[in-house]
This record gives sequence, C-alpha cells and structure tokens, in this order.
Amino acid sequence: MNVTIIGAGYVGLTTGAALAYVGHDVTLVDKNQALVDRLNAGEPTIHEPGLQELISLAADRIHVTTDLPNLDGHGVVMLAVGTPPKDNGDADLRYVDVAAQEIGERLQPGATVTVVNKSTVPVGSALHVQGILERTLRRRGLDSVPVRIASNPEFLAEGRAVLDSLYPDRIVIGTEAPEAAATLRELYAPLLEQTFEPPPGAPRPERLPLPPMITTTPTSAEVTKYAANAFLATKISFINEFAGLAERVGADITEVARAIGLDDRIGGRYLHAGIGWGGSCFGKDTAAILATADTYGYRMPIVEATVGVNRDARLRVVERLQDDLKVLRGRTIGLLGLAFKGNTDDVRDAPALTLIEHLTERGAVVKVHDPIAMPSMQRDHAGLPVEYAASERELAEGCDALVVVTDWDAYRTLPLKDLADVMKGDLLLDARNLIDGRTAEAAGLRYVGVGRAAPAAEVAPV
Repeated sequence: MNVTIIGAGYVGLTTGAALAYVGHDVTLVDKNQALVDRLNAGEPTIHEPGLQELISLAADRIHVTTDLPNLDGHGVVMLAVGTPPKDNGDADLRYVDVAAQEIGERLQPGATVTVVNKSTVPVGSALHVQGILERTLRRRGLDSVPVRIASNPEFLAEGRAVLDSLYPDRIVIGTEAPEAAATLRELYAPLLEQTFEPPPGAPRPERLPLPPMITTTPTSAEVTKYAANAFLATKISFINEFAGLAERVGADITEVARAIGLDDRIGGRYLHAGIGWGGSCFGKDTAAILATADTYGYRMPIVEATVGVNRDARLRVVERLQDDLKVLRGRTIGLLGLAFKGNTDDVRDAPALTLIEHLTERGAVVKVHDPIAMPSMQRDHAGLPVEYAASERELAEGCDALVVVTDWDAYRTLPLKDLADVMKGDLLLDARNLIDGRTAEAAGLRYVGVGRAAPAAEVAPV
C-alpha cells in the first residue's frame, strides 16, 4: 500500500520505517531540508535503538522529500506533525491545519485516500480536519472526491519505539467511515497477524499475543490517547508520592513497588520511583486534557495532582542536596544524565533542565554528562550555564556531589571507586534508584536514593 506521512519527526519517522519494513511503500514529507537530506543519506535524525537497522533494511521502500506529492489512487496519508502547547496548555493545531490544507490541494479526481490523524490532537480534531479538506475540495470543484478521516493514536514509548511499532499492544482506529477502517486493517495486517520476519535487532518477544484492533469513534480514539498518557503519568507520580512517605517511615520504595507490581491488577511497569517524568508527551498531554476539561467546565483533580507531584519530585532532589550540603552557593554538582529517560537523546522537558535552573539560581556550579544527549542539549539549549564533561570521571572531578538523573544502563555499572577518588565531596544522590547502595558505600561514597532507607547489611533469604 502507498503510505504518505507528513512530518518526519519522532512519530512519523519511526512509524514510517516500521510500515516500510513490513512491506508498504512509504513517502515521508518534512519541510526541514536538513532533516530530509540526513534521512535520504540513511542517517536517522533521532536516537532510537533499532531504528538505524530498520531504515537500512527498508531503504528501497522509503522516500523522503520536502514536497507533498499529488495524491491519487488508493492509499493512506498520515498527519504526524507537531502539536505544541499553547499558553493555556491546549494543543496548537497550526501545523495540522497547514498539512490538512495541503492534502486538500493535492488530492486528485478519483482518489480514495484515507487521511489519518497520527499526531496527538485535541478532541474534535478529526471533524476539524475533515472540515478543512471538504472546504478545500469544494473550492477546487472536487466535491465528488470522498473524504475519509480516521484517528489512529500512537502509543510509542521513547527508547523502545521500534519494538512498540512492530509489536504493538493494540491498534486503535477511530472513524465513522467503514471504508477507512477496512483500509487501515489492510495497512496494519502484517502487524495484527505478525506475518513479517522480525529484524535481527528487534526480535519478536516470546509468546507474543496477537494485538487487537479496536474500532471506535474518532472522539473516543482521541480521548483514549490522552487517557493512556494521563494514567501512566499518574502511575509514576503515585509511586513518587509514596516514595516520600517511605523516606519518612524507613521503608524501601523499590521493595514496595516490586510487591504491589506483582498484583496483575496493578502491574510493575511505570512504578519506578525517582525524579519523575519528562519528555514531549506526558507534560504536554496532561496540560492539553486539563485545558479541554476546562473548556467544558469540568475539573480533573487527579490529573492536576499528578502534574503537581511530578513537579515536586524534581524539586525534592534540589532540596535534598541543600539539606545535605547545607550551602549550595559555590558547590559543584555533577549531573549524570541529560535525556529525560534512557535510550533516547530527547531533552524536551527533561528533569535535568529543572535541576540546572534551580541549582544555578542557588549559586551552584553545574557539570553535566550524558552518553548520547549532550549534542541535543547544546543544540536545543545553547548557552546553558553548565560545564559539559566528556566522561563520567571528568564529570566527577572536583564535585561536591553527583546526581544520577537519567536511567542509562551505563550508569548502573559506574566505576564508583574511581569517581570517589576524584571528587571533592562524597555524596551520591541516586535520583533513579539505579545503583546498589552498599556497593556505593563500599566505594567510599555516601549513598542517598529516592524512597530508600540508608544502605544496610543484606538480609539473607528465608
């Protein structure tokens, strides 16, 4: 099937690569010429495990351009453009509007194209896009060209987006047009039936159940995306709220999370206490759904609290540094990690940004290291008042404290004794609970985790 994706950012690129890999002909359209040039050279523009391999294996079925081609025949056009937040938190649809207008201009007589909202968009966006298309076609005298609209939200987690694309939990289609649902079932058949050969770098999970395709209304599909992200954000904030209590009563939140996560009604994913969530989705989507609720005169206090707890989780790290070091002015603090999570170079709404802001406001000198995301931070936040370190050891030199900010696997096995030898102080604040406290103490560091008691002798199993 011919698939055109407008927007070659995170969602568009990963989705396009996966669809091309399973056999579709994909055209990626993006106005950024530099991005198009890099993709045409076979170079991914984001860091995502397995993406380079997927693009290479499907290169003969991927075409990247700055110009939307004429749309004729049978196929799918996906809108995967950005929907940045407005001042009130609502999603800004300016790029969706431009893309929809351009689709209307490029549709040709006789075309039977299904137009899909892949971007995270507010409730009512399917109708909004349909209206733009119908008005554009009417102006062109092409009222007979059918307008088939669907909402098809993505559920990709950064750091595992290739796996999520090839082996989805579910595929949600919101449409009022049976023809659109049939077209998208055809599009996703290789994923629904798992008939493709897995790429070497992204093997199929064992005992993988076939994903269901849920067909519903556009409005329900749009709400589903926001509900999913708000729930996951709430789950993280929930365990962080209990981490604060665990610190006060002497419990270990990692053991609490493991115990409650074994309950299949709860599940263990997203129950990792630490510095909270960041990235391009949770903050934007919780703000957008709160703005939507406000439009209808409805309050969502759980989502409001989720946002507040997440903000407090970041600030609590700063306060714990203050409590331990007493004076932050003139201190040197080393941050291990800049990306908002491991396995990505995305620094949008990264907790590290909050720490840098508040630590520098209190007069601290901030050094930073990240195995992947330093170029992204230097590009997106030029002039940030930090010192970039090329290695963990260089970061530790002269530091009064180190803070683990990003859950990179490499940070789980840090050469702690080497770092302790070059530090000025001895505090290791593990804001991701990655490191074993006893190992850190044995290396000569004072270990502080989130929601964890001070390291003690290991308890023998019963």
